[in-house]
Amino acid sequence: MTRFEVVAFDCDGVLFDTEQANRVYYSNILQHFGRPAVTDEQLVYVHMHTISEALAYLFPDEKTLAAAHLFRETMDYRQYLSYFTVEPHLVSLLQKIKPKFKTAIATNRTDTMNRLLAAFDLEGHFDLIVTASDVERPKPHPDVLLKISDHFNIPPEQVIYIGDSRLDQLAARSAGMPLVAYRNPELSAEYYVNNLSEIEGLLGVGKNGNRNT
Repeated sequence: MTRFEVVAFDCDGVLFDTEQANRVYYSNILQHFGRPAVTDEQLVYVHMHTISEALAYLFPDEKTLAAAHLFRETMDYRQYLSYFTVEPHLVSLLQKIKPKFKTAIATNRTDTMNRLLAAFDLEGHFDLIVTASDVERPKPHPDVLLKISDHFNIPPEQVIYIGDSRLDQLAARSAGMPLVAYRNPELSAEYYVNNLSEIEGLLGVGKNGNRNT
């Protein structure tokens, strides 16, 4: 088996359960402009894509789209933090895999990632954070993942990426990076897990944070 050097995580749906937060957030934007709350179908899209892509999807007319961007900039994101839930076993996993493995985040979020980590005391757990703002093309393009392998100067196959969406699958395939499908058996992936504690077994990490031999 390939010797992995870096463990990379998607954010929404992997580090945090953010579905309710995204539902409330985008519903508030829609309702500000007199439109109905976000539907389940709309939520699937906005949950995976960048804020710019999400707003363009919800507001196809350019005039209202521009207004939506301006309104979004006035919103206090802290009010949505109460809707976030840290995924079970995340902190334990991070503690066990460090310092044997480097850790990274690859997300289509833009300007909220650092605030999320600070709010949940996770700032010191990741060696690299790559958002959609740091690359030319967000997922499903491979740019965020290739930036990780380039940063650590290792081939993509030595980075294992934990994701839960089709965008994660497409990005990993394009990057040549093995994917761990998190709670999504419909994805095409090298590994499948239903909780983050199962990652320990994939990495061969013992109870004290050592690689099993």
